[in-house]
Amino acid sequence: MKAVRIAVLDDHGDAFRNTRAAQRLAGHDLAVQRGPGVDLAALRDVEAIVLTQQRTPLTRAMIDAMPRLRHVSQTGRYVAHLDLEACAERGIVVSAGAPTGASSATAELTWALVLAAMRHVPEEAARLRSGGWQRTVGTALMGRTLGVYGFGRIGAQVAGYGRAFGMRVVAWGREGSLARARAAGFEAAASREAFFAEPDVLSLHVALTKETRGLVTAADLARMKPTALLVNTARAALIEEGALVAALRAGRPGFAAVDVYEEEPVLDGRHPLLALPNALCTPHLGYAERDAYEALYEPVVEQLLAFAQGRPIRVVTREKQP
Repeated sequence: MKAVRIAVLDDHGDAFRNTRAAQRLAGHDLAVQRGPGVDLAALRDVEAIVLTQQRTPLTRAMIDAMPRLRHVSQTGRYVAHLDLEACAERGIVVSAGAPTGASSATAELTWALVLAAMRHVPEEAARLRSGGWQRTVGTALMGRTLGVYGFGRIGAQVAGYGRAFGMRVVAWGREGSLARARAAGFEAAASREAFFAEPDVLSLHVALTKETRGLVTAADLARMKPTALLVNTARAALIEEGALVAALRAGRPGFAAVDVYEEEPVLDGRHPLLALPNALCTPHLGYAERDAYEALYEPVVEQLLAFAQGRPIRVVTREKQP
């Protein structure tokens, strides 16, 4: 098997080389760029790249800057951020489509944000470090209402956490979501209006598609309680553009905890949510967890090794034949 020059892009936590899967690449030339951002000058001789989820948009200009690139190994199944046409023109094999496993990482991060926001943990911890003492009054979860929009795998996990904390859980979404929620013993909201008006905590767990972009509107947010918390660990574009910032400024909902943004990475504090005192913001930590990375990168290494052996798998864009 021919040795391949491989680069892992935007590996913020330097996670790839510490996985069990990466050890299978012994004998290949492996380089890791932690980013955020890509050093194209260092990639001129690279033959294969590893992309983690949707962190790195692969544009035609980037592809042109990597003249020896022959293979792209993408985690998961989403490829909308890749210029597949440019890859096809250059004869670059794109492998993607492996299942990402049943990690609980995003659901756990969601619940961490719920607890941190409801008890004002970040601001109180910061106050203590700066020499102060407690100033806020938190809100308990037991006996309050949790709204879960989208009852897929992650939504179901979050609903289970709500039940464990003694919350009333109500679900909303497509009929399939509502059927799964009822089968698991949870309520379906009486209406969309009631779903946004009643919860003390409302968490979004819907996949972003053409149909779901802007799914949550300004009118929906305006129905929320001034004491309510909105949590988004799914995708920023599920919420109508600009609506969340305006809603938080207006006080409905009273607070938001957000892990996702319209354009990532967010650097130098350049996002309006970061200027709001009633927003808790984290830098897309949802799947940034050791077990989740093991599940993401094992299929990526399988794809790299298969390409190195001349038998690429999970091919989205095929190498041109002579």
